[in-house]
Amino acid sequence: MYGLVLSGGQSSRMGQDKGLLRYHGQSQREYLYQLLQGMCSRVFLSLRPGQEAEVPPHLNYLLDSHELRGPLNGILSALLQHPQATWLVVACDLPLVQKQTLQKLLQERDPQKIATAYALTGSDLPEPLLALWEPAAYAPALAFSQTGKTCPRKFLLQSDIKLIHPAQDEELYNANNPEDFAYITQKLHHGQPL
Repeated sequence: MYGLVLSGGQSSRMGQDKGLLRYHGQSQREYLYQLLQGMCSRVFLSLRPGQEAEVPPHLNYLLDSHELRGPLNGILSALLQHPQATWLVVACDLPLVQKQTLQKLLQERDPQKIATAYALTGSDLPEPLLALWEPAAYAPALAFSQTGKTCPRKFLLQSDIKLIHPAQDEELYNANNPEDFAYITQKLHHGQPL
């Protein structure tokens, strides 16, 4: 079981690198990296080329190796570079993910499926950026991307996956802009429960 922190996005809506935002007293990508270290034999940051110069030397990283935009590139690159690994994938813009969120994903894993993914309560829409991606996902995901499609959710929607739901839907809260950052920072600062 390997861990992958997706932190290679452009962060254009946020106006700054979402992986470097500080919700928990350190950069979000380092916070998630440390969470994954307790559950995975190896952990990597997923980066686009050009970001590697800003990574501290104690963090492992993988560079995007496919010619496509978006997080599917990071997932495909990880599956390609370590084809025997199952990948516990979490995006750096999910600031309310906790240890229990990741542990539940591991406990609920179905290795016979392409992926095990979270979805909001009452929803059948998978969250591909908080999911376990099995080695068998690489070939069909690559074929999907070669048709010009790059949305990992659309790929999972047409695949044989297992869906699970969080204890609290806010665990899947996606922070994409300064207003989201302010909301989460205030929530965490005031110790509000999820």
